[in-house]
Amino acid sequence: MPKTHANPPLRSLQVFEAAARCGGFTAAGEELGITQSGVSRQVSDLEAVLGVLLFVRNGARLRVTPAGARLANQLADAFSRTWSAVADARRSDQIVTLSMLPSVAARWFAPRLGSFLNTKPGIDLRITASRHLVDFAAEGVDAAIRYSPSPAPDLNALKLGTETVMPVCSPDYARRFALNTPEDLCGATLLCGDIPEDWPTWFEAAGCAHLPPSGPRLGDDGAILQAAVEHQGVALGRSLLVADDIAAGRLVAPFSVSLDASYAYWFVQPQDMTTTGAVEAVRDWLVEQFSSRD
Repeated sequence: MPKTHANPPLRSLQVFEAAARCGGFTAAGEELGITQSGVSRQVSDLEAVLGVLLFVRNGARLRVTPAGARLANQLADAFSRTWSAVADARRSDQIVTLSMLPSVAARWFAPRLGSFLNTKPGIDLRITASRHLVDFAAEGVDAAIRYSPSPAPDLNALKLGTETVMPVCSPDYARRFALNTPEDLCGATLLCGDIPEDWPTWFEAAGCAHLPPSGPRLGDDGAILQAAVEHQGVALGRSLLVADDIAAGRLVAPFSVSLDASYAYWFVQPQDMTTTGAVEAVRDWLVEQFSSRD
């Protein structure tokens, strides 16, 4: 059987591999969604291009030739690796790496992880918790929740929401120190963080003339709020981060005076980064979660 120098069409190779694996043209056609005669024609054309007999035909019976068996085995391996690569590409398009502050990850996102998994089961979400501003390209980060007065000009940004800041402590601590008025904080331990809204600003808003001394500075909001939960003092809590603890009774807000936070939450991405459908789905879920707080 003479052969040509042209490469065979990929479709004919796929049809032949299915015919060899299924043991016949009819079964291969059912798998591929084409007719039995269509399979036969594709195989005949492939044999003509290769100049090699792939099947011995004896009426309705077919037998793969040794050359056909070798080709079928190699094609099966090649197609298996091809479909695996396609599946990996599809999965990679569903991976979203999202950066946020450790305090936001631990005290706000983690309790909502189950909700995210239930509503977005096809997305492989990976959280990187960091206090530094990540380098999106270098660190493989797709998007971030930033807590700042305004986003950097080189970022595409969507404002998720704002919050308030108020004193919080455990119910036991509030009872032990009889925290009924702001002046009662004079005998309490005041836990300090690094947000712009500090204790002097809050006492001024509360109309207190004499400010109690500040207490230990823990820096990270997650650590500060955990110390408050563990009856170690009173913290200035950001409303987003303390809402679940207050709802569960782990923390209370003894006073009605609060401060409007000067920072807001932003969903940000580099302007030169392509937005995938998975990233858009994460963004939309975050918008919905922040909106439900209103």
